[in-house]
Amino acid sequence: MNDLNLEICYLSASQALEMFKNKTLSPVELLIEIKKRIDDVNPKINAFNFIQFEESLKQAKAAEIKYSQDKETLPLEGIPLAIKDEVNIKGQPNKNGSLIFKDYVADQTDIDVESLINSGAIIHGRTTNPEFSLTSFCHSKVNGVTRNPWNLDMTPGGSSGGSAAALATGCTILATGSDIGGSIRIPASACGVVGYKPPFGRNPQSAPYNIDQYCVIGPMARTVSDCALMQNIMCGPHAKDISSLRPAISLPLEYENIKGWKIAYSMDLGYFEVDQEVEKNTLLALEKFKSLGATVTEVKLNWKKEEIESACYSHYANIFARTVANLLPEYEDQLTSYALMNARSAEVHAKAIAENREEFYPELGATLGYSPLKCAEVAGKMYSELGPLLDQYDVFICPANNLPAVAADVDLLKDPVVINGKELTGRDMCWTMAYPFNMLGRLPVISVPSGFASNEVPTGIQIISRSYSDNLVFQAAYNYENIDPWLQTPQKQPKI
Repeated sequence: MNDLNLEICYLSASQALEMFKNKTLSPVELLIEIKKRIDDVNPKINAFNFIQFEESLKQAKAAEIKYSQDKETLPLEGIPLAIKDEVNIKGQPNKNGSLIFKDYVADQTDIDVESLINSGAIIHGRTTNPEFSLTSFCHSKVNGVTRNPWNLDMTPGGSSGGSAAALATGCTILATGSDIGGSIRIPASACGVVGYKPPFGRNPQSAPYNIDQYCVIGPMARTVSDCALMQNIMCGPHAKDISSLRPAISLPLEYENIKGWKIAYSMDLGYFEVDQEVEKNTLLALEKFKSLGATVTEVKLNWKKEEIESACYSHYANIFARTVANLLPEYEDQLTSYALMNARSAEVHAKAIAENREEFYPELGATLGYSPLKCAEVAGKMYSELGPLLDQYDVFICPANNLPAVAADVDLLKDPVVINGKELTGRDMCWTMAYPFNMLGRLPVISVPSGFASNEVPTGIQIISRSYSDNLVFQAAYNYENIDPWLQTPQKQPKI
């Protein structure tokens, strides 16, 4: 392993910054160990599709000089940061998981990552995603298969799967993700890391997704405090994003206890089939909250699978899947089967809307043709149940994924998803419980680990609170993590 110092690779950003300042570690030393780790494990997990070590080393040396001379430093000066390969950074490739863009090099930088680029962080690589970040796993024609470091046969989740796998293996200190249907929380849960879906508008984005309340960008890290540190840099108003909120907020990196808090939970949100091991680990997590002095109460939701999934997929068909449909028929032969499936869904949906009807789309297990009004009505109905609970309780908890993971090379059109012996429909969404909270986009949601399944894949829980109450989910997650720290404990690091 090239004399790799694995302990350095698993430092938190807060620890590394402190060590930089007291001169017990330099940015160059950290980057070199990170690069060794990538060399060791990336051939096995395929979490990166682009590494720029020489340029990163120049930045690390510049940061090292600033620390050695006690000069003023930027908030993330010298911290290795992996960027999900779906945003543009001037001069870098951006394949976005697609053969269509395999040779594309960006000529401008998206506002999504401007604040991070200006934070002093060292962007040493780009992490893999499925084609156009369309799905809940992480393989594509251009990148190949990205694998879960805990069990190489399983997916790390998607669409921010490369970021989660890189964090879990110590190949980066921080990473970016995006989340339109759980794409931060799904892989965070499956890889045993922390992922935050901020409320819509909290973090600025480039058009057109800055106007889609389902879609947000957010931080991924190995600790709750690191997620807060990164989120503080990502948030705030931007002159080019009308949806971005002002003023910026600043989350604490440490929190008071949650003794006396009231916590609600639902194991199934009213309609999900939940794997027995996921349920067991979720209940164990809830016991930890009880040990913190919180009261934990099970609540029932009457959410309906068919109408929720149909509203969700109809919404995607209006914008998200439509961008892929616009590539047809010219690029049809270059698209993955799941991208083509989504493109076809946009076409079916558009025709149904034009003819004022609804049509069941079997590949997704959902009905398309819901009007924007009907989609909004479904979301309103969902919140009419959940909203009063969020006002009554400090936070609400449920599993992040209702199955630890699906196979790394899963084919949605052929491979069944089976939970508790039952074959499920709507295969892309049926193994994750994340997307309902994209439909209720103003809610902050953080995913933290809850344990391991028997196949060694991690499981996770989601912590949700009332609209724009970011601090509440971080406070709950911080206290929960303090009971049982995760990846910084050697026995809880993947043996790869």
